[in-house]
Amino acid sequence: MDPTANQDELANELDVTRFKREGFLVLKSVLSPPTCEAILLRISRELDPLVGPVEYEADVGYPGAPESRTQPGGETPRRLLHAYARGEEFRALALDETVAKLLRAIWHEDFHLTQCHHNCIMTKYPSFSSATAWHQDIRYWSFDVPDLITAWFALDHEHRSKGALRVIPGSHLIDLDRGRLDKDLFLRTELDENKSLIRSAVSIELEQGDVLLFHSRLFHAAGKNRTDAPKFSGVFSYHAASNHPIPGTRSATLPSIRID
Repeated sequence: MDPTANQDELANELDVTRFKREGFLVLKSVLSPPTCEAILLRISRELDPLVGPVEYEADVGYPGAPESRTQPGGETPRRLLHAYARGEEFRALALDETVAKLLRAIWHEDFHLTQCHHNCIMTKYPSFSSATAWHQDIRYWSFDVPDLITAWFALDHEHRSKGALRVIPGSHLIDLDRGRLDKDLFLRTELDENKSLIRSAVSIELEQGDVLLFHSRLFHAAGKNRTDAPKFSGVFSYHAASNHPIPGTRSATLPSIRID
């Protein structure tokens, strides 16, 4: 028996256990530097001239964003949408085999890429980037079971000053009373019980080519980009084949892509 295979299987089991406990996992050096650079080059071509569909910072109304598209910085892009359909470089990213292997180990079944949520290139520009408060992605999504996983591909170094993600470990396992969330389902930071929860947060620093996996119920947030360089990340979300989007909701507007 190949001892390397045993080591790989053990590492995979440890990763699955850690993910189920913490709600997130960082996979190191999944993408090579040349692969990242090739994707960044493709992104630059999508940005100049700008190819839609696009979500702008002004569209979300988060702290730091321009109030409208007519204001200075109002046409700063936040997401290049429908990434899977934009080209081969982005499709290859969404179908990454390292990520697929771990998702299979977590769900023990086939799984799909949802085209309705994330499925984008996240951009965060200096000056006009916004901060995102503490939230769970599942608040936007409608599936039979609130069990989806997002892969966040770092195409360059991501650190806190550049607006990198912060997460609250284990928060995907917590059921909060509705009163601990505001009208938009963000954590109410003025509440003592939420302050205690937020104090347990950790910053996720990623090197180029790293991937952050996180559960759809994991509370996470991100700050503004306070550097002089933009940040770009590929972001895709997945669901088990047995976990269906609810008909008539936004989650069912586009067909999911089966990952073989």
